[in-house]
Order: sequence, then structure tokens, then C-alpha cells
Amino acid sequence: MAKGGKKSTKPVPSSNWKKLLPTIAPAATAEAKKKRKTDEFEISPNFKCFNKRQRVEKMKASFEAKSKKTQASTTTATTTTKSSIPDKDELWFAEDVDEDTLKNVYTPKKTAQEQKLEKKSIVAKMDAVSGDAAKLGKYVAIDCEMVGVGPDGTDSALARVSIVNYNGAVLLDCYVKPQEKVTDYRTHVSGIEPHHLESDEALTFKEAQYKTEAIIRNRILVGHAVYNDLQALILSHPALLIRDTSRYKPFRKLAKGRTPGLKMLVKEVLGITIQSGSHSSVEDARFTIQLYKSVKTEWEKSFGARSGLIIKKFLAKESQIEEKKKARKSVTIQEHVDSDEEEEEEDDDDNSDSGSDDDSDQDDYSD
Repeated sequence: MAKGGKKSTKPVPSSNWKKLLPTIAPAATAEAKKKRKTDEFEISPNFKCFNKRQRVEKMKASFEAKSKKTQASTTTATTTTKSSIPDKDELWFAEDVDEDTLKNVYTPKKTAQEQKLEKKSIVAKMDAVSGDAAKLGKYVAIDCEMVGVGPDGTDSALARVSIVNYNGAVLLDCYVKPQEKVTDYRTHVSGIEPHHLESDEALTFKEAQYKTEAIIRNRILVGHAVYNDLQALILSHPALLIRDTSRYKPFRKLAKGRTPGLKMLVKEVLGITIQSGSHSSVEDARFTIQLYKSVKTEWEKSFGARSGLIIKKFLAKESQIEEKKKARKSVTIQEHVDSDEEEEEEDDDDNSDSGSDDDSDQDDYSD
């Protein structure tokens, strides 16, 4: 307060000052804002970069990333035949991973055309197998086709049997005349048509059963759901000598623990499409043995180090049993032959005796 207790009053601006004030204030405000934003650059209402250097660095990094991506896609498109499998040293997790696993994981998926060409090549090689490679060996693969019997055609009966060796050479491929009336040929799945079973070349069930048993006896039998095939043939086979691809654990993992289909396994493991139309038991048997060959080392190791010796002992025992059976049969046959010869000798003696009696009678008669 001023002396004498009077309140101080602000000086009232003149009319000229009032007119000048609006022109000065905006300029000062704009200059102040400009000073505050020297270290702040606005790119958009929702994004701010703290300074020009950071903005430039971000733009540069973004440009380099885009150019690398474009270059990589161009390289992939122009060099599809080059291997994309990384070196094990580049992968921190690959110390205990084998080369085959890396190859399977990092190999690009084949196109439909590539699958057709590879399948054609494999089948051509199998068809060309000859000589010793086409003979019966330690391993055989089997597949059967069924037809429907019974009122609704829901029951299955054997209609075709195909067996191939380790190299895919066909050892047996025959159509089988069912013992019951066929009510559903299942042609769209089995490929079986009426003329196949009505031809003179079709075997009876017993003939097919006998030929199959003769081939698979004492062999390692490979198949997909092979117990169904054996059941249709009314045959048994030692579990020690069976390799069922539908029950192999690593294959079941591909189907999340369920029973995998042969078509799915061949597609996932071999990268080849089969059964695109009706089934062929020859084709199924061939690619079943291919599946087995792709995992043979690991599969056989899973039985333990002594599995090979166990199989050898088992086969040796079986061969001894067969030799004994053959010996018994030969003895039985020889006994029959000997008995027949004795009967013939007795008949000859009887005839000679009757002949001498006739002579004596004639002599008596002549006298």
C-alpha cells in the first residue's frame, strides 16, 4: 500500500497501445513455440521422434530391412535349386542333431510336379529291377485289397494280394476269388472290378494263401496295418519278424498318437503323393517298403543290440523244425512206397501160383 493508506492502481494503457498489442502477441508466441521445438520434430499426431538423428537412423534401418527382404525373396525365386540347409555351427541347438534330421527339417517342400516326377522315377527304378536284386530276400512287403461281402457289403473278403521284395520287385501279385458272394466291389477304393475276379487267372483262396505263406515264411514282413492283411489271409507270422509302419512310434507322432494313414505317412516322410485315385496294392506295398527303408537303421536299433542275434537264433530253430518236418514226410512217403511195392510183389506171387495151378490143371486135363 502507498503512503496515506491509498491503494495503488495499475496504469491504464493508452488507446494506441491497445491497438498495437494484438500484432505483437502472436509473433512472440510463435517464436517461443519454435524455440521449444528445436529438439522435437513432429512426424504425425500419434508419433514423435525425439530428434532428427534418431529419425534418420530409424528411416535408414527401415530402408535396409526392406532392401534385404526384397533381395532374399529375389534370390529364393531365382535359385530354387540351391540348398537352404544351414551349417550346424550356425545353429545353437544343433549340437546333438544329426545331418539327416537337419536335411528333413530345412529341405523346402516339393511342388506337386516335383512329387510326380520323383514318384515316376522311383517306380521306374523298381520296374527295372532284375537278376539277384529281383529275387526273394530277407525282407518282403505285403499289401492286400478287399471287397465287401454280406448283405450290406460291410464285411471284408480278400480280393488281391501283392508282395514285393526289399528293392520293390514284385514277387506275387494275384487276384483272389472270394469264397462268398461279392456285394460291394469298392472299386473307387480297391480298384477291383468284377472281371478281375471272374478271370481264369484269379486264384482260389487256398492257392493265394499257400503262395503267400511260402513267400513270407521266415522273412521280415513289412506292411501297413499288416495284421489286417494276415487276418484276411488267415495266416499268422511271428511278431519278432513283423515291421508294421502303422505302429512305429515316430510315425504315430506325426498323427498325434493316432494310427497314421499310409498316404499321409508317404507324403510327410517321403514327400510323395500316392493313392490319388483308386488304390493299387503293388504301389502301396512298394512305398511301404520305402517308408521302412527310410527309418530302417533307427527302427532296428530300437529293438536293442541283441535283436539281430535273437532273430538269427529264431530262424535257425525254425529251419531245424522245417527240416524235421521234411524228414518225417520223406519217411512217411518212403513207407508208403515200400508198402505198395510189397503189395505188388504179393500180387505177383499170387498170380504166379495161380498160373502154376492152371498149368497143372491143364496137364491133368491133357492126360
